[in-house]
Amino acid sequence: MDKQEMLDKAYRLGFDYERDFHGCSQCVIAAIQDTLGVRNDAVYKAGTGLAGGAGECTDGLCGAVSGSIMVMSSLFGRTRPEQGTEEGRRDKRVASGMAAALHDRFIERYGSVICAGVQKKIYGRSFDLRDDEQKREFHEAGAHDLPDKCCDVVGNGARLATELILDRIEAQGVSLADLQQTASDRPS
Repeated sequence: MDKQEMLDKAYRLGFDYERDFHGCSQCVIAAIQDTLGVRNDAVYKAGTGLAGGAGECTDGLCGAVSGSIMVMSSLFGRTRPEQGTEEGRRDKRVASGMAAALHDRFIERYGSVICAGVQKKIYGRSFDLRDDEQKREFHEAGAHDLPDKCCDVVGNGARLATELILDRIEAQGVSLADLQQTASDRPS
């Protein structure tokens, strides 16, 4: 599969997982992991509470952003044994740089990385997802039915993060197979 096919697959999986299962952070994690063949159920599980800006409060980081950063960091971030080492500092810079690049791309596209800000861009307003009435309105506004709402945001998050990951492995001169092996060596 070439790079463009992988980016298209990441988008499609992110979109479909959000449409079918909901939970933007976990859906973007699953889409990226499934596209790249780097499944890590601990990372997936850790994304559970991050949906809707964390705890559905919507005033936190968009789940598509936080989930994407979790996957990128799980692949390129520092490990506990690396703390305090030059390798650890390097890996922290790499993961932080990738997170910043994703942040900037979300700002360009949605004007925000905050869940409520992304909602304002795509719905014209934000919803407090902890309020049953507003959550109903959110769903009625097409959150998981219309092609330009939350499913699209998750799909775009998965595509952007996958692109950043593929660019990073290319810059490091490694292959996807190398990344898959490294990922399987890390604790899950």
